[in-house]
Amino acid sequence: MSGNTSGDIDESLYSRQLYVLGADAMKKMSASNVLIVGLKGLGCEVAKNIVLAGVKSVTLYDPSPVVISDLSTQFFLHEEDVGKPRAQVSAPRLAELNQYVPVSVLDTELTPETIATFKCVVVTDIPQQQKLEISEAAHQNNVYFISTETRGLFGYTFNDFGKDFVVVDPTGEEPLSGMVADIEQAEEGVVMCLDETRHGLEDGQFVTFSEVQGMTELNDCEPRKVKVIGPYTFSIGDTRGLSAYTRGGLFKQVKMPAVLNFKSFKSALEEPEYFYSDFAKFDRPAQLHVGFQALHAFAAANNGRMPRPGNDDDATEVIRLANQINDAWSQKTELDDKLLKQLAYQATGDLSPMVAVFGGLVAQEVLKACTGKFSPINNFMYFDALECLPIGFEPTEADLAPVGSRYDGQTAVFGREFQEKLSNYREFLVGSGAIGCEMLKNWAMMGIASGKNGVIHVTDMDTIEKSNLNRQFLFRPADVGKLKSDTAAEAVAKMNPDIAGKIFTHQDRVGLETEVVYNDEFYEGIDGVTNALDNVVARKYMDQRCVFYRKPLLESGTLGTKGNTQVVIPHLTESYSASQDPAEKQIPICTLKNFPHAIEHTIQWARDLFEGLFTQPAESVNAYLSTPDYIDKAFATVGDSVKIETLNKIRSFLVTDKPMAFADCVAWARKNFEDLYNNAPQQLLFNFPADAVTSSGQPFWSPPKRVPTAVTFDPASDLHIDFIMAAANLHAFNYGLKGSRDRDQIKQLATAVTVPKFVPKSGVKIQVNENEDPGAGVESDAD
Repeated sequence: MSGNTSGDIDESLYSRQLYVLGADAMKKMSASNVLIVGLKGLGCEVAKNIVLAGVKSVTLYDPSPVVISDLSTQFFLHEEDVGKPRAQVSAPRLAELNQYVPVSVLDTELTPETIATFKCVVVTDIPQQQKLEISEAAHQNNVYFISTETRGLFGYTFNDFGKDFVVVDPTGEEPLSGMVADIEQAEEGVVMCLDETRHGLEDGQFVTFSEVQGMTELNDCEPRKVKVIGPYTFSIGDTRGLSAYTRGGLFKQVKMPAVLNFKSFKSALEEPEYFYSDFAKFDRPAQLHVGFQALHAFAAANNGRMPRPGNDDDATEVIRLANQINDAWSQKTELDDKLLKQLAYQATGDLSPMVAVFGGLVAQEVLKACTGKFSPINNFMYFDALECLPIGFEPTEADLAPVGSRYDGQTAVFGREFQEKLSNYREFLVGSGAIGCEMLKNWAMMGIASGKNGVIHVTDMDTIEKSNLNRQFLFRPADVGKLKSDTAAEAVAKMNPDIAGKIFTHQDRVGLETEVVYNDEFYEGIDGVTNALDNVVARKYMDQRCVFYRKPLLESGTLGTKGNTQVVIPHLTESYSASQDPAEKQIPICTLKNFPHAIEHTIQWARDLFEGLFTQPAESVNAYLSTPDYIDKAFATVGDSVKIETLNKIRSFLVTDKPMAFADCVAWARKNFEDLYNNAPQQLLFNFPADAVTSSGQPFWSPPKRVPTAVTFDPASDLHIDFIMAAANLHAFNYGLKGSRDRDQIKQLATAVTVPKFVPKSGVKIQVNENEDPGAGVESDAD
């Protein structure tokens, strides 16, 4: 399975993926057998990604022999493999990626009975008739079918997941939630949220409620369908039969399963539906749908041969076939001969970047099929990247013709002159993690730096960890502990020996301290920079260097299933630092300490508490002990109250509360538990009772404020003991004492601690909001 034979998930390997997919989806994947048909570049890319993801097994089918042009994109093939069966050669190299996923080769014919044994089938690079036969067998046996293909700068993918396919979570996002300010009694009851927070809901989503006062029938009700009225309001249907709303309440989005029905590949060819990836090319999908069928019709009439690169006769025939197909089609579309001509010219093109895009996309569709998580593409998605062609690009057929080189697939699109430029390009890659590995692999396949003057510099100061192996495919278990930059460079040099000796590795962090390394001479010796970083500070620094030295910058990043890219060209586009996210709204101290109402508030409170208990006091004590004139220097510009507070903390740490044994640390933790979770809420409720009202007569505990509850320590509560154990061990660490994780011992010690009974104090001022004096504006019986 995706962990081991006992059924557990190996969290040390799949930790990042678990955050995105969740344990349930991972378990479904680990029960899924996947068949990949076609092991050229695209098939290998899909296989690589799903092996890394952790399905139950991957079976490969491609008995065709390796040809030299396969090396344009198939990174697990080498020149010595030419003539050998693609699947046989690729299988052992794919199996190295994940010890938990067996990779095998199907030696028998693709019969309906064989296809029925798989959960999902992905077909690439095979004749159209064979695709139709496989798709029909899959459709009849409820096997998920995916067809995908790239032709130069063009590509498509198609999904058929059968009837009544259940999507358990269409977005994968955390359910939305918020606080309620009012709910109307009406035929379309309108829910009003607090002014400061948008609800973020969309039409057709569902919500339920809790902590509603008055209209209590909504608490834990069956999910109600949402109709969005505005950013702070939405309706939930008829509420006339419910009690009148008084105050309070929380809404929470409920993820409802969606049921989808898919057409078979055969039906969809005649009646296609499109997922639009670029609305600026709204007319393209229908034309490309016809164009790809025309390519296959051309191949069927020419013994499987696709149109020759740049050949006008072949392109004319493809255009004729396209018009013939379109005329007989029930959904006729207007065809652009120039677009179809480009498709014909590039029919034998095989580009590593396009293969990487579709390989990642299709692998994600496989995971959707196996898990039911995230909304799949229903029917066809067509994509083209014709913007990559230079303006006015009109190569001759001779310039595009194959010459028996591993780069023929790329030359068929961009020509030999362009290939020569790539081979002598000089690039600097900053970071060799997940994105960095993919960049290096693509560059190796493209032949970047393979020429006499070409060079690739890559820097990464990190070493390889086990969790990296799940997505940084250039690394193997035996590489754990090695430097990323060295290992990645060595791996891609094996993929393409032409770049061996052309990759120079560094282990220096980019920043002011390394400008003696990455100096004027260094930047004069490169043509561009690619960021593969995981932090904004380094990204901004590299952006500044690229602006200063006038170098193009490729910027990208990922977050779960989301990603972003930015191309920065000197004098043409804005730089990375030119646009920034708005500054995060600061949380008022009074909200953090006394009136939290969102998970972000409690997380920040916990971080501040950690600093106040385990970091700042220890730092102050160490500075006091090691700096002779500490008091004069530290307190030169602060007020008396800060001086007294700091000195009291130092005295407490060094004298009055200094622990001598671990039992003292447990007692300290137990008393802090009482102060934080029992005494503080009691004092807050003493100052502001649950029935307190403001000077205007409104209830004080109105949203977003929430009435606190004092917690009584319970030694039988795992959560309470977790706090005591963590706090006691951290406190012991500060003093160099030996800690303990013996829960029974800690429970016994904590229970034995005598905790004084708390009596709320009069006259304690508590700030209500950042613009008020502490304790102002409230009337209560406690006053």
